[in-house]
Amino acid sequence: MESLQRKIEALLFLESKPFTFKKLAHICSAEEEAVATTVTVLQGQYEQRGGGVTLVIESNTVQLMTAPAESAFIQQYIQEEETGELTRPSLETLTIIAYRGPVPKTEIELIRGVNCSLILRNLMIRGLVEEVGETEIGTPVYSATIEFLRYLGLNKITDLPNYEELNKNVHLQELLAAQQNPEDFFQQAV
Repeated sequence: MESLQRKIEALLFLESKPFTFKKLAHICSAEEEAVATTVTVLQGQYEQRGGGVTLVIESNTVQLMTAPAESAFIQQYIQEEETGELTRPSLETLTIIAYRGPVPKTEIELIRGVNCSLILRNLMIRGLVEEVGETEIGTPVYSATIEFLRYLGLNKITDLPNYEELNKNVHLQELLAAQQNPEDFFQQAV
């Protein structure tokens, strides 16, 4: 049960959207009933701890969220994030999405080399990026928004400087292919 609890908690921490019990059961190779019981136990632990994070269960979905007691603090932080300048990591992520989009989160993180969940959330809050679907394995896919185009004064995404060259960059394509098939990449390099 502890192993299942750790897996569920790790998945909830990783994703910024709710999971259904069914999806958690599938990912963790567990019974849906065991997942529901484990999530309820986990929720009790978060409540007992009284920290800044809580576990919310609604119907058959569950999500990690900030604790209600911290809502005023979080609202202030988000407002500052929405109106402040974009950080360098945010600009890098936004650039990848603009030039490569629609692009899966895994590709963004492969290019940047770090987890981008928080950055993506902040870009979505600002209205510059949107989730437009997901891959076959459930990875979110992101694209730049009309608000992003409006902000830059562009009519379409292909009006970005050097769009064609950067959208179809050969070196980047090779890097991404190498990450998917490392053996092929090393054989070509020899």
